[in-house]
Amino acid sequence: MFLEKLKSQLHHNKSIFIGEETAFRSAILIPLIQVDDEWHILFEVRSFKMRRQPGDISFPGGRIDASDDSPLAAALRETYEELGVQPNKVNVIGGLSPYVASPTFVVYPFVAAVDYKEIIQCYNKEEVEEVFTIPVKWLLNYKPDMHLVTVELKPSLDFPFDKIVNGTNYQWGTRSVEEWFYFYDKYTIWGLTARILKHFIHILKNEK
Repeated sequence: MFLEKLKSQLHHNKSIFIGEETAFRSAILIPLIQVDDEWHILFEVRSFKMRRQPGDISFPGGRIDASDDSPLAAALRETYEELGVQPNKVNVIGGLSPYVASPTFVVYPFVAAVDYKEIIQCYNKEEVEEVFTIPVKWLLNYKPDMHLVTVELKPSLDFPFDKIVNGTNYQWGTRSVEEWFYFYDKYTIWGLTARILKHFIHILKNEK
């Protein structure tokens, strides 16, 4: 009885990773638009009035609220708030694998086709400084730069060293994180946006 019940519980467990339920969850949209009959990807430059990451380049998106029915609903809501595009004007193509930045932060990316005319006329200038596009063809042929960032673990002051082997002499490991950079015209795309972009381009190339 116990094993059968456990089997059922494991089967219905929908978490992508342990801690997903309590993690900071956000959703973003990768907008595909047509410019002169050629497909482009649209990016935002975050307003310099923003408290967090002013001037950085990003995709439309943000935190998943309790009122959002799903990560996709959150991505569409945020796209409307930032770019002014009604959800029924967005042609959702599909979702990418979630990006687990850390055990406390996960991003759900979606890809959609959007009419550029809908965006350029009504994007939210309080949140978005400007929008620009990059041809998909250019991205498929571009080799991004990669630089390593070393991440070190630092225990809190109340960490129970007396409960672990080697105590304060415990050797905390370090790890290197790959940071990717796309340089296009005057724009630099890096960080989370570059990681998700690189994964999307990888899919388009159908690489194994």
